Amino acid sequence: MSLLTGHRVAILGGMEGRALARYFASLGAEIGGPVEGASFVIDDLGLEGTADIAIPEQAIHVSVTPFGSGGPRSQWKGGELVASAMGGALRLTGEPGEKPVKEAGDACTFHADMVAAAGAMAAHFARGTHGKGQQVDVSIQQVAMSRNVNGVLVWEFDRKKLDRAGGCIAYGRAKVRVIWKLADGYCFHALMTGRLGAPANKGLSDWMDEAGFDNPMRDVDWLAYNRSTLPAETRAVWEAAMADFFASRTKHDIATEGRRRGINACVVNEPADVLEDQHLAARKFFDTPDGLPLRFAGVREGSAVAAAPAIHAGERPGPLSGVKVLDFAWALVGSITTKTLGDLGAEIVKIETRGRPDLARMDVQVSASSAKSLDDKPWFAHLNTSKKSLTLNLKKPEARDVLDPLIEWADVVVENFSPGTMAKLGLDYDSLVQKNPGVVMVSGSVFGQTGPLAQEWGVDGTGGALSGRTFLTGYPDGEPVIPGAVPYGDVIVPFVMAGHVAAALQHRRETGRGGHIDASMYEICVQQMRDFLARAKAGERPRRLGNGDPAAYFQDVFPARGEDRWVAISLADEAEHAKLLAITGPDIAVWTCEREDHAIAEQLQAQGIAAGALQDCEDLMDSDPQIATRNALVMLDHAILRPFGHVATPMRLSRDAFAPFRAPSIGEHSHEIARRICGLDEAHIARLADEGVFE
Repeated sequence: MSLLTGHRVAILGGMEGRALARYFASLGAEIGGPVEGASFVIDDLGLEGTADIAIPEQAIHVSVTPFGSGGPRSQWKGGELVASAMGGALRLTGEPGEKPVKEAGDACTFHADMVAAAGAMAAHFARGTHGKGQQVDVSIQQVAMSRNVNGVLVWEFDRKKLDRAGGCIAYGRAKVRVIWKLADGYCFHALMTGRLGAPANKGLSDWMDEAGFDNPMRDVDWLAYNRSTLPAETRAVWEAAMADFFASRTKHDIATEGRRRGINACVVNEPADVLEDQHLAARKFFDTPDGLPLRFAGVREGSAVAAAPAIHAGERPGPLSGVKVLDFAWALVGSITTKTLGDLGAEIVKIETRGRPDLARMDVQVSASSAKSLDDKPWFAHLNTSKKSLTLNLKKPEARDVLDPLIEWADVVVENFSPGTMAKLGLDYDSLVQKNPGVVMVSGSVFGQTGPLAQEWGVDGTGGALSGRTFLTGYPDGEPVIPGAVPYGDVIVPFVMAGHVAAALQHRRETGRGGHIDASMYEICVQQMRDFLARAKAGERPRRLGNGDPAAYFQDVFPARGEDRWVAISLADEAEHAKLLAITGPDIAVWTCEREDHAIAEQLQAQGIAAGALQDCEDLMDSDPQIATRNALVMLDHAILRPFGHVATPMRLSRDAFAPFRAPSIGEHSHEIARRICGLDEAHIARLADEGVFE
């Protein structure tokens, strides 16, 4: 299903090989040709850099630059390393107390391109509403910052900073080890909180017992386990025992017996392993002319309907104003997808249940939150702006009195459960189209809806480990480290999902056909590894490069004055290298370590050299003039917590500006939704409440 057939994308600057261009191509758009007559124009020059180019009035013009257009640093030179440094991602990658190391490949740039894709498709849909084009402007720095929701909230609420975590993931109060040395390589494994992780956690504990290893986790009540409140000394004992066990296993053991037992573990793949993956082969992921991936998400087209539902501008601002979304999503992937749709103007009805609350309502990460409340988590508030909450006990047959009208009401249904879960509830795509033939459904999962691994366990780190991202992040003489120490796949997939939703809605306008979108975290992470896969396909064996990049003449991270302060420097050619050495002398590190990081960046940028301080959340939130100009944090009130800055959806649209609102308390809008959308009278609502439907 080609959602952009008949549309052409003009390319300016160096965008031809970028993921954003591939995204358009994956949807069937023609790539290349003159700006005149183009439906979309994409560039890495910025709005200032394209000001003299006549962009067609009806075109969607998308700019992705290191610092965004406008503001005091829009003209600063950058690239992946510098934007990652200034956006806060770089200082979080590497071993604690040691020199930071960049994530493998173009992680922040790829993320920004996916944000731009979502913005472009939202503007494309808006063009179908009002007939006008507009500009979409994306800053790689701002996008990198937006990923670090954990870091933002622990600084806002507790004035604490996340640090590099090596082979661990930092969750605010907890630092959980997730990379483990095997007998012949590495694996990713994480103990997960509560009901979500209980079966997998027990599976590992049982395996350790049966293999005769010391097991301090033998009698743990995994339903009560909370990663954020487990004492650090207890975690240290557990992790020492787990390390001994994993050191005795092989990659084959993890991929076979570990998978059979359902533990939350997978092998840390090299690029060559990815090319041979049978799951990707079964999903025809590499069935392209060059054998490298093109698809970002699968799309199954629905049947034509007599008259596609018309969408008119709603009451809220934004390019998706008037779109109605039924949200079954939870945790990160689904929540950020519907946050993005909601922030961009769609009306979101979030289905929740008190019996199995969203993970983000449970994880106690800051001192303002407690395990007793479902409504005091700033993490949930960040991830769920612009939504209304309906609590519904789907085990009650009477819940259909509320649910069925919502299915008929919705333009879009979003879910990110394990494949098959929605079918068990009678809410899979084939069931939904019986009630709403034109519905657009989007499903996000680790492995996708089909293929031999579709039903397998996975979390954010699974996609990173299997794709090669984890293996390739670190120094050549060291072990792999977690790329970014904060989620990656969890925050990339939502923009692919949101972009495909907007494109599918416009396609429905044009053809009368809805459809089902299948987004796989694993596949999208593999897309980010495309250059390394090409090298592996050519017979090379890509290795960890530290802060190096084949596309740069020279780049690295250097110490600055003060504790754990660093500056990133990236040089395009020999002439820039000579210019730098004329300033610093032969030993760059000796020069940088005597100077303040921001002063170094200012001085080098003034000389035309790409440089940036490795900023933390304090730098970004309290003193970065470019981030302040872009309103990267939006101040919203909260029902329990004080008003605080929420991470904004990181894009700017010139015509259809958007305005998010605060996240809901659980079940806050249940009766309102039942009355206003479902058309139930007060007596009916009261009866359903008495029967426990709104639980």
